[in-house]
Amino acid sequence: MISVQLVIIVIYFILTVLIGVYSGKKAKSSDSFHGAEMGIAAIVCASAGEWLGGTATTGVSEYGFSYGLSGSWYTIANGIGVMFLALLFAKLYRSLNSVTVPGIIEKFFGVNARAVSSVLLTIVMLAVGLSQMIAAGKLGESLMGFDFSATVIVFAIIFIVYTLAGGMNAVASTNRMHLLVMYGGVILAIIFALAKVGGWGGFTQGIAAVEAAPEAMRDGTKYFNMFTIGMPRVSSWIIASLLGACTAQAGIQPVLAAKDVPTAKVACVITALVTAPFGVFTAMLGMVAKVMSHNGALLNTAGVNVTDGKLALPTLMMNLPNIVGGLVLASILAAILSTISPIILAAGTMVTKDLYQRIWRPAASDAKVLRVSRLTTALSGVVCAIAAIALVDASKVLDIVYSAYSLRGALFVVVLLGIYWKGASEKGACWSMLLTGAVAVVWVVIKTSTGHYPISDAFTDTYAAVLTALISTVALSLIFGKNAAAAPLKK
Repeated sequence: MISVQLVIIVIYFILTVLIGVYSGKKAKSSDSFHGAEMGIAAIVCASAGEWLGGTATTGVSEYGFSYGLSGSWYTIANGIGVMFLALLFAKLYRSLNSVTVPGIIEKFFGVNARAVSSVLLTIVMLAVGLSQMIAAGKLGESLMGFDFSATVIVFAIIFIVYTLAGGMNAVASTNRMHLLVMYGGVILAIIFALAKVGGWGGFTQGIAAVEAAPEAMRDGTKYFNMFTIGMPRVSSWIIASLLGACTAQAGIQPVLAAKDVPTAKVACVITALVTAPFGVFTAMLGMVAKVMSHNGALLNTAGVNVTDGKLALPTLMMNLPNIVGGLVLASILAAILSTISPIILAAGTMVTKDLYQRIWRPAASDAKVLRVSRLTTALSGVVCAIAAIALVDASKVLDIVYSAYSLRGALFVVVLLGIYWKGASEKGACWSMLLTGAVAVVWVVIKTSTGHYPISDAFTDTYAAVLTALISTVALSLIFGKNAAAAPLKK
């Protein structure tokens, strides 16, 4: 029997594809495909998708289940990072007339640094896309009983088709709908979820009972305390967001495509305000699920009470009325779609603009560049899907993938030195970026193998990557000298 939830999801997917394909009428050149002359609303919708993906929904709800409202720091930190970009760097970035972050890096270091950063940031984008694909596949598997691989393949076909059809126009157009569904879905879910536990009064009493349980008493868990999750994690998120917001190609690309500098700055401010509060809603859903679990009422389809935070939000949805649960499920899928589409577009843009057009085929016609853009974007989606299927059960490998976030933030340290330090050299920057990437991966590998970071659990991979980028860029620039360029690239 076809469920109401499945019907809602199918309708939502059809609408997404139709909107994306329709917007493709505007993508007649490579510039329009990558983004050009974008207004405030289009930038906000396209950019916000980078920050409100699967982690902002299922991930933050898991934090809410285990730590309470402090789990919302994930999206709050992202909002802080985007505001940092808005106030300090949006004007500079847009004025440089580059559609990619590596293109900005070239302005301060040279074409070799552009190539190195393009490869690293493309890997980062694909790693983020991989995590979103796994989230989508797991959601279909756990909620609807679908095969994981089949879910990933269907999902990949959908977002690849509409992204290829319209490029940045498709991303902006579909993300308008995604944002409305995401916020509408979580607010609707909170209303119905609170009703399940007796309203706000029943909810607060339930949280008090959870905090009085022996385990919570032992750990000192306070669900309404904004720092229960721990200052090391909160500070790490904030630092990674402050730095990462300035090098996240998927989030910055719409800003670089703004019609003018004032538009870019205002759009960043609004994006920050849209991004920050979302985690509060999803963390609260995790808290409601915790109360229900504590009361023995968070039942899965087999009638068994769920105590695993990873299953909190999906199980909660199955305990809501069918239509409401379907709409909330659609909102989670909207969050994933709003992220994965700009990610594959960003990866394809960097490969095309930074490597193909800038280095390999600088004389290529616009029609050829557009074809390559579509090809690289499609390949990025295929890589994310294949990697998700191959690595879904390799938990340690996936932990290593998440080091990409730290690397992205650390690369901004290199950019800062290029902007503000006259002694920064191209060769020093190139080797520093490679070294930083290696340290970020090694740090996470050691954590997944031993359960602890090399120096201290408080010294996370974010700190390790940022310090490596700072120290190595300065040291290597001094060693190689300002005028020492990296080895010339072959064309």
